[in-house]
Amino acid sequence: MTTVTPASSGSDRREFINLPYRLHADDPNWVPPLRMDVARSINESKNAFFDHGKIQLYVARDARGEVVGRVAGIINGMHLKKYNDSTGFVGFFECIDDASVAAALLDAATGWLREQGMRAARGPTNPSMNDVCGMLVDGFDRPPAVMMPHNPPHYPRFFEDYGFSRAMTMWAYYVHRKYVSVDKLKRGVDFVYRRNPSLAIREMDMSRFDEEARIILDIYNEAWSRNWGHVPMTDAEFAQLAKEMKQVVDPRVVFIVEDDGHPVAFSISLPNINQALIHIRNGRLLPFGLPKLLARAKLGGISEVRTLLMGSRLKWQGKGLDAILNLATIERGPTYGYEGSEMSWVLDSNPRLINALHNIGGVRDKEYAMYEITF
Repeated sequence: MTTVTPASSGSDRREFINLPYRLHADDPNWVPPLRMDVARSINESKNAFFDHGKIQLYVARDARGEVVGRVAGIINGMHLKKYNDSTGFVGFFECIDDASVAAALLDAATGWLREQGMRAARGPTNPSMNDVCGMLVDGFDRPPAVMMPHNPPHYPRFFEDYGFSRAMTMWAYYVHRKYVSVDKLKRGVDFVYRRNPSLAIREMDMSRFDEEARIILDIYNEAWSRNWGHVPMTDAEFAQLAKEMKQVVDPRVVFIVEDDGHPVAFSISLPNINQALIHIRNGRLLPFGLPKLLARAKLGGISEVRTLLMGSRLKWQGKGLDAILNLATIERGPTYGYEGSEMSWVLDSNPRLINALHNIGGVRDKEYAMYEITF
């Protein structure tokens, strides 16, 4: 018999955080998130998401009292403000391979959302579309890139059997200089520059980090405003994200395109620290995790990046600025030890970018999905 209850106490929350480390201990491709990051994401006083959102955590226990699953019902105030569609979210889903446990968890999360006045649920988001989100549905035999999800193959079945249907497919593309048509990409970039001679690309200036971050946020919220599921980041959310990224960002692979000195496009690639984190199996930096992380990084253990954000101002979209940004990443990355880049995620509703990646030799590497159910 399975019992699902709110994770209200401190011990409940610790068990909520601990569960994945036990469930996925034997999965060599699962990258343990840092426990302090997970704890911060569900802490109302430490996550700017709670300025406009709220989360109800649940844990499932078996007859012996052992935690066998977890889930969260999520209200995203910024989503409701933009779309006014009475859609809530589910996230942080983890479960043993038991459909009845999964159904009980989803009953709890969707039931809470109905109590909050929601008429639909979408997910998974942890806790928002601006964080780790989506569910892996193909590509289980390879570790995820930084800030991308990884889950067992039975998770999608649990959602689908419960009544969720796929709302959006997202792709991860892998780009490597060895098999990318750099010459074709260069010809395309040369054509863009000939048509727009006032364009120039530069790297991020870390001495002006706060100003640069503000530029990127401004372009991002405009560039992504028409994308499926986009929710603008609040200033506080972006400040929090920027602070976290500052610890791992390599400014040599963060680019800003300017038109006569005015920023019009950007791309952010982060060193794929998952290549190091995968060796810290307990998710703790202390006492032994941090030395392992630093050692892996120094020994060249991080050999790729994830290009996680790219965008152009609306008037510049479809004019080839993404080619300029892609070429810079592909050409300069190997100089700094980054042999490849995962571009993720790419929405299935973005055929222009998908075609561009296919044309230069990008490889479709993983498939993710967002699910939705109406009440």
